[in-house]
Amino acid sequence: MVLSHGGRDVLCRLWKPLSRQRRWRGAEDGGVGKTTLIQKASEVLQSSGMPVDGFYTQEVRQGGRRIGFDVVTLSGARGPLSRVGSQPPPGKPECRVGQYVVDLASFEQLALPVLRNVFLLWLRISNQLARWPNPGAGQAGPSRSPGHSVCIIDEIGKMELFSQPFIQAVRQTLSTPGTVVLGTIPVPKGKPLALVEEIRNRHDVKVFSVTKENRNNLLPEIVTCVQNSRT
Repeated sequence: MVLSHGGRDVLCRLWKPLSRQRRWRGAEDGGVGKTTLIQKASEVLQSSGMPVDGFYTQEVRQGGRRIGFDVVTLSGARGPLSRVGSQPPPGKPECRVGQYVVDLASFEQLALPVLRNVFLLWLRISNQLARWPNPGAGQAGPSRSPGHSVCIIDEIGKMELFSQPFIQAVRQTLSTPGTVVLGTIPVPKGKPLALVEEIRNRHDVKVFSVTKENRNNLLPEIVTCVQNSRT
């Protein structure tokens, strides 16, 4: 899982590598439980008053068999990310990871607006603050900081990285001032993924490794990291 706090003096608090490949090859729960951890963290942060938006991936089962993954936004919108044995639209190249064919149009339709809104929200608040005069001595005035919000990105993996607009949106979100990014990236395995390694090596990103053994103990630490990155 990764946490990144965008801005010039960014100090990222939280990315933790969680492998979707481990989920694909895992037991009945599909992996180490990182999506459940992400969901719990977002609920705690929202209840504490922090604005939270983003999306997570969720496995889809039919008759006890995993047939793919869905993208689910925090606002409740859902659509297919990938399916077993599906075919791409006519004239479109096939984006395949193992037995899963990625529905790139569905993914981009759900994920890109969420990331775009994070930047637009910061831009709108910044413009509003710019119209306020600096408060004089003894005068009350609005904070000169746009405030902070949290963006959930679960995950940045092989399937999602077929999308070039998504890659650009992730980079923009990571650099958006006042934005704390809480996301997941795969553990290093096989051919490196350029954006994943770029994120892993950022000076403002902190990486936590999540396992079945430590996942239940990480929630308080993750929440504290996010909240502390506001200061």
